[in-house]
Amino acid sequence: MYAFGMFPVLPAFSGNIPAALRSKFPSAKVTHLGNWFTVDSNPRWCCTYLLDASDPLFVEIGKLFIEEQIREYGGTSHVYNCDTFDENTPPLSDPNYISSLGAATFRGMQSGDDDAIWLMQGWLFSYDPFWEPPQMKALLHSVPVGRMVVLDLYAEVKPIWINSDQCMLHNFAADFEMYGVLDMVASGPIDARLSANSTMVGVGMSMEGIEQNPIVYDLMSEMAFHHRQVDLQVWVETYPTRRYGKSIVGLQDAWKILYQTLYNCTDGKNDKNRDVIVAFPDVEPFVIQTPGLYASTSKTYSTKLSKNYMAVDASNDEYEHPHLWYDTNTVIRALELFLRYGDEVSDSNTFRYDLVDLTRQTLAKYANQVFVKIIESYKSNNVNQVSNLCQHFIDLVNDLDTLLASHEGFLLGPWLESAMGLARDKEQEIQYEWNARTQITMWFDNTKTKASLLRDYANKYWSGLLRDYYGPRAAIYFKYLILSMEKKEPFALEEWRREWISLTNNWQSDRKVFPTTATGDALNISRTLYKKYLHGADLIQLEGIIRLRNLKNTPW
Repeated sequence: MYAFGMFPVLPAFSGNIPAALRSKFPSAKVTHLGNWFTVDSNPRWCCTYLLDASDPLFVEIGKLFIEEQIREYGGTSHVYNCDTFDENTPPLSDPNYISSLGAATFRGMQSGDDDAIWLMQGWLFSYDPFWEPPQMKALLHSVPVGRMVVLDLYAEVKPIWINSDQCMLHNFAADFEMYGVLDMVASGPIDARLSANSTMVGVGMSMEGIEQNPIVYDLMSEMAFHHRQVDLQVWVETYPTRRYGKSIVGLQDAWKILYQTLYNCTDGKNDKNRDVIVAFPDVEPFVIQTPGLYASTSKTYSTKLSKNYMAVDASNDEYEHPHLWYDTNTVIRALELFLRYGDEVSDSNTFRYDLVDLTRQTLAKYANQVFVKIIESYKSNNVNQVSNLCQHFIDLVNDLDTLLASHEGFLLGPWLESAMGLARDKEQEIQYEWNARTQITMWFDNTKTKASLLRDYANKYWSGLLRDYYGPRAAIYFKYLILSMEKKEPFALEEWRREWISLTNNWQSDRKVFPTTATGDALNISRTLYKKYLHGADLIQLEGIIRLRNLKNTPW
């Protein structure tokens, strides 16, 4: 990193200690941390120990930790990361207590390096309501001016950039969702730098995954070099020309639509992809609210009632509704433009990626609506309709898998191959593949009938994963829906969970090899799926369309 002119950030001691340290120092002030997203508080996965920053041992360990690193690496840039309180609420809210903890944490760094600078994430301030202005001020002012840098991780949605860097989080767990807040990205860094008493020192990105939404990262990468707000109307208009190598008015119009819909999220909500296909609901069907439709809040396009809109009021709903902040019909119009003018840039790999992604996005939201219709039909006790709609959903999952297979950016195979490629022997290869499969599905912290609380956190729209895991999982749930109706019995929630978790465990341990190269023509596949699912789609009449299809027994 030094050779590239970079400033390495080394970790500092944050207070986390192994249990054995208590036996070495029985008088040390140690706190047992609480459960963090685990099933049954299994100590193997959670509830570690934290040495209180006010304990003299904290500074001693902090000093040794810094000195040992400097010896190991042969130098330091004097910047140290420490996030003692990240998603970990302090035991007391007294500002004096918070200030003493901050000061002691910094002393631990400074005792090992006189020139230490504390680098901390600002995520805690937006994540945890504990941090009100007095607590924030107490922590930030506990360190001398110029000796703390705060990464404002979520500044593109919830900026807290006073005394901080401007940073973009954008993506959680590298999942797939066309999403962005381009207006904020184009203005936020400039506003922060020019604000009164600004202490801003840089611009950066801190996403959990980057291989999606290229337009967002294109723009954010530029912002470190701009001195005034970007004119997004002009920037977006010229974007497809830069990306595809040709100036095509139809695609410029399509990207204007995408900018004002998908990339204009202003509801301030975290975007964590919970589409039904990739994050199937683990609830009894009557828990799922099906209140009908709701109106678009778009300022640019029609605010009439849209048939492709779901109500998203989950205040009393265990089912986490997928995030929807735009009119899906408007985005379908953008897809139509991609398909109409696609032949002119079909040789462009970047165009094919965007086309597959946009088609995936529209079909995924359509699938969410199909699922709601399934639940409505279940509540109406219409067995035939539920059966037809469930098959329609499974067909859609398999068709989506075919679409994703047409571009190398949406394949499961490379993920598994890269994990196995790190192994030194056969035993490691098996373990590494299991790790890779587990991360994108259950996260392993589960019992036979209780799924991990982090299940589907790293869900992926990858060819192979849909056909082999997401589709079969949905089929299990649908099987128990239909059995419930036929037997006139409640939905067998525990049996569903047992079979789903068994499927997951088996899939995680499987050694099936998946393709690492794309197959199929993305443009032709997308056109076919558009005609099959989206052209003139009306969810209210969906069950009638499916019945007609079954009667005619003809292809779409």
